[in-house]
Amino acid sequence: MKKTLILLLLALVGCSLNQAPAQSIFDKWEALDSFHEVMAQTFHPSEEGNLEPIKTRSGEMAKKADALAKTPIPDEFASAAIQSAVKQLQKDSKMLHKLIKSKQASDEQITKSLSALHDVFHEIVGLCKDENH
Repeated sequence: MKKTLILLLLALVGCSLNQAPAQSIFDKWEALDSFHEVMAQTFHPSEEGNLEPIKTRSGEMAKKADALAKTPIPDEFASAAIQSAVKQLQKDSKMLHKLIKSKQASDEQITKSLSALHDVFHEIVGLCKDENH
């Protein structure tokens, strides 16, 4: 009996180890992952009052958003809402870059614009997680 329980336990553990890990949204959508990398490295420092990363990388972020808008959305995420949010992300990224390039924007304006862009990014991620989109 003890031997049977041990074998059963080993079989269950073996089965769980053989299952492939679920792919994340970012694994399935490389362009979104690429944008996310720049967003994370610029937004999180801004929460601490450090705007240098976004000031130096706003052009890169705009290019990543442009690439995201130009690459096909994976079929499982393709919806009108996601398409619209991606276009908004592209537009807002360009506006943020222009704002920073103008050198006329206050830190408060840059922070507000980056925060709004971050919200759009999270809207896209949320819509991807919503199975009923």
